[in-house]
Amino acid sequence: MEPKDFMAEAVRLATESVVNGWGGPFGSVITKDGEIVARGQNRVLLTGDPTAHGEVEAIRKAIQVLNPRAPSLSEEHHNESTLELVPRPEGSPDLLPERARMLMGCSLYTSGAPCPMCMSAIYWSRIDTVHFSSDLEATRKIGFDDAFQYEDFARPLSERRILIEQIYPELGAQAYATWTDKADHHPY
Repeated sequence: MEPKDFMAEAVRLATESVVNGWGGPFGSVITKDGEIVARGQNRVLLTGDPTAHGEVEAIRKAIQVLNPRAPSLSEEHHNESTLELVPRPEGSPDLLPERARMLMGCSLYTSGAPCPMCMSAIYWSRIDTVHFSSDLEATRKIGFDDAFQYEDFARPLSERRILIEQIYPELGAQAYATWTDKADHHPY
């Protein structure tokens, strides 16, 4: 398959989402080695889940496909990670020498430029490349404008639209200490 085929599939998924009333015109595919490994489409209206964007849905499915040995919480080995650790890429600002591979080696094709939430998920999943069809301006024109979020992120916490404040740092420090003290914690 070629990049145009991947994008055509992302757009097909986006269109299906709209026609079925599942959500906005956003569909995505994740590829690895020239093959589609996962598909996702916006299902916000179908599920009532504001995180059910096409990119996030595709990431969730790709992880299931590429990490099929992941144990469930009910299994005997539920504390073992199946995510391979890889060295920090050269020139990376990351402070840790290695992290979990996640979706390194994969590409994402999506019908519209990813929103801030989806871009965060893309960064965390370590997808190598993102290709989009409709840009932010086209997306804004159909009623999906994320500019206020980018503007809000740039403000100090005390000036944001949503109250964000630190409370009881000593309580959070307990969980952080548990992570730090766990000799075999798995950096991701």
